[in-house]
Amino acid sequence: MDVAAHTPDKVEEMLAKFHAVIRALVASKKVTIAEVHGHCLGGGAELAMMCDMVYTTESAQWGFPEIKLGCYPPVACTALAALVGPKRAAELILTGRTINGKEAAEIGLANCAVPDADLSATVEECVDHLRKLSPAALAVAKKASYAWDSMHFDKGLARAERIYFEDLMKTADAHEGIRAFMDKREPKWAGR
Repeated sequence: MDVAAHTPDKVEEMLAKFHAVIRALVASKKVTIAEVHGHCLGGGAELAMMCDMVYTTESAQWGFPEIKLGCYPPVACTALAALVGPKRAAELILTGRTINGKEAAEIGLANCAVPDADLSATVEECVDHLRKLSPAALAVAKKASYAWDSMHFDKGLARAERIYFEDLMKTADAHEGIRAFMDKREPKWAGR
């Protein structure tokens, strides 16, 4: 996702499209697997965290840096605490701190972290194992596993979106953060 898409004239359409992808991922009957290497930040981290299984390199860089732009990550605000706990979620969202893949696995953001050279083989081993199982049983097990969470997720994401549009996008700081990023300068926060 492009930071430039966070401007007031584009943000609603951008979030609607991105959240439609997230909702489709959550509703999918297929088992989803994220293979993470390099930078996994913002929307990319939100997309990865919503997959059923996540494999990452130890050196991958994970984070939700939106707060540094005067914004916040709605999907992470909705679902991250369920994965890593409320205190860790608050720290990652409110500080925009970046962590490596090893720490991402340690806190529950990923299933495991492996050396860069082992990532593809690790994911392929998981896929090979899943291929031996009943697709019907996997789909029903996935549906049952997420039944409670998906009800709360839909409501939570709708609320996070509403707050984003009705509250955040009316602040001068949100506009300044995006402009400053695009101008490659430090933001000058007004606190309003």
